Amino acid sequence: MPYYLMLSKLTERGRDRIKHDPDRILQVNLEIEEQGCSVVSQYALLGRYDFATLIEAPDNAHMSRLAVDLGARGTIETETLPAEPTELFIEAMKGE
Repeated sequence: MPYYLMLSKLTERGRDRIKHDPDRILQVNLEIEEQGCSVVSQYALLGRYDFATLIEAPDNAHMSRLAVDLGARGTIETETLPAEPTELFIEAMKGE
């Protein structure tokens, strides 16, 4: 299954929600699973983005729907990038 790196930035509403209910982050991860995707790993960040989440999804369509659904809530803005394990990238470069 393909991997995607979702970079998330909390909105003012999102910051308020997390401040009062930090466990909401884990609830959202479960909701991601319910949409047929899987959170592989997640990190809180300092800087331009607040979270980096590596997600496994069946295809671009699933990931697009997930990104739109999460963004429509008004608590985060996202940027999603397709990600490939380094080993697969190396194999592709070698033509294997």
